[in-house]
Amino acid sequence: MEFQQIIYGKENHIATITLNRPEKLNAYSEVMVHEILSALADARDDNEIRVVILTGAGRGFCSGGDISTDFQYPARYRGHRMESMLEMRENMHQLVKMLRRFDKPTIAAVNGPAVAGGLTLALCCDFRIAAQSARLGDTSLKFALIPDEGGAYLFPQFMGLQNALKMSLFSEVYPAAQAKELGLVTEVVPDAEFMSAVRAWAEKLAAGPPIAIRLTKRMMYKQQAMDLENALEDAAMATLVSNYCEDVKEGTAAFHEKRKPNFTGR
Repeated sequence: MEFQQIIYGKENHIATITLNRPEKLNAYSEVMVHEILSALADARDDNEIRVVILTGAGRGFCSGGDISTDFQYPARYRGHRMESMLEMRENMHQLVKMLRRFDKPTIAAVNGPAVAGGLTLALCCDFRIAAQSARLGDTSLKFALIPDEGGAYLFPQFMGLQNALKMSLFSEVYPAAQAKELGLVTEVVPDAEFMSAVRAWAEKLAAGPPIAIRLTKRMMYKQQAMDLENALEDAAMATLVSNYCEDVKEGTAAFHEKRKPNFTGR
């Protein structure tokens, strides 16, 4: 596949999607969003891929939506009374939903600023590993815009309502260490060790039992909206898949033989 605004690669069961508009701190455009969607669909459907890394080229992760002077709504929406709603619904909102539904583990490798929609994009991933020099926050209101990509829903989930209101209404951006304290970041690592730490996380996930990992991830997300009775029933149903996988035999055999398991996803 050839892309204009992302770089997509696959190696050792790991897919890496790199936002590639470094001159704009990887501000997303319609083209970029649809390229990320295409790459994610490929990683989802490729049985060899077990983990996805999302990161940015240059010194930024993602600075949100492109609001540069040459930005225009896509031609098919232009002039429509609801052009902004249609543009959000058919573009960034599709990416947010796809990432949240993605059943393989995802890591946001936050190499630099992740603000506004860029922060939303990072929060859609399962883990956020940030370089020490990275900064995260919401600057939407500086431009009289709103956190319309999904931030109004996701920010309070990760940092609580009061902190989310403070961040957005005061347009605050935090150093990586403070963002971790607020719940926006999973791990902060020194810049010099950043990508090696990201790869170590991805490789450890890729070495795990793929089916059990995917089921566990989906259960945890789904069961947030369930009561205990339905959550237990959901878990019981999932065992009809997990308990009959070849990987269960491999995991048990490796334990008894005191060796590292070789999970195949079968």
